[in-house]
Amino acid sequence: MKIAILGYGKMGKEIEKIALEEKHEIISIIDKKKSFGDIKNSDVAINFCTPDSALENILFALNHGVPVVCGTTGWLKNFDKVVKFTKKQNTAFLYSSNFSFGVNLFFKINLELAKLMKENTNYNISIKETHHVEKIDKPSGTAISLAEDIIKNSKYDNWGLNQTNEKSILPVKSERKEKVHGIHQVNYSSILDNISIRHESFSRKSFAKGALLAALWIKGKKGVFGMNDVLNF
Repeated sequence: MKIAILGYGKMGKEIEKIALEEKHEIISIIDKKKSFGDIKNSDVAINFCTPDSALENILFALNHGVPVVCGTTGWLKNFDKVVKFTKKQNTAFLYSSNFSFGVNLFFKINLELAKLMKENTNYNISIKETHHVEKIDKPSGTAISLAEDIIKNSKYDNWGLNQTNEKSILPVKSERKEKVHGIHQVNYSSILDNISIRHESFSRKSFAKGALLAALWIKGKKGVFGMNDVLNF
């Protein structure tokens, strides 16, 4: 597979490393600090750039008819624009807030737990996410995805960053610490007990492998997809 990498930070470099190990070819890299190659020759573009560059990079690739797999978070106010442009260009776009198999399984468990607890209003729900200090957006895209599935199946109307005083707001706590790849925990607390589900990532490798799996899956397809489509969840 011929790959273009959009964003050459830690995730871009990890994707490059694993892609080469798996005998794929890096055709192009597009980044503020390092760029080479012609994206038009790529089978797929994998985007892990900063949030402020995401829309520009995605549209650039789609405009050349190159399918895009995107793991950048913090840009979703422009998601509908990308969906429309993908359809206009008759190509493919796949977004996920997290490409790790374990996290996508965690999404599924979180959704099923929320459905089971929907009628039980005795529990107060909260989310806590912890990442490395270089992560820009707060809360993480993964935490937002968890919150959105809970809101659809609970008493909460919306989520709020570090808010605890509004009963209709699902509180999401965000922390940044050294040498933490990603921890997400969902808590259900009552006066009688506490229920928690938790996922911790130990390496960026799980994200990179998931993104490459998505890139292989999307090749030759048309439309807008997510990791549920890739994993058949």
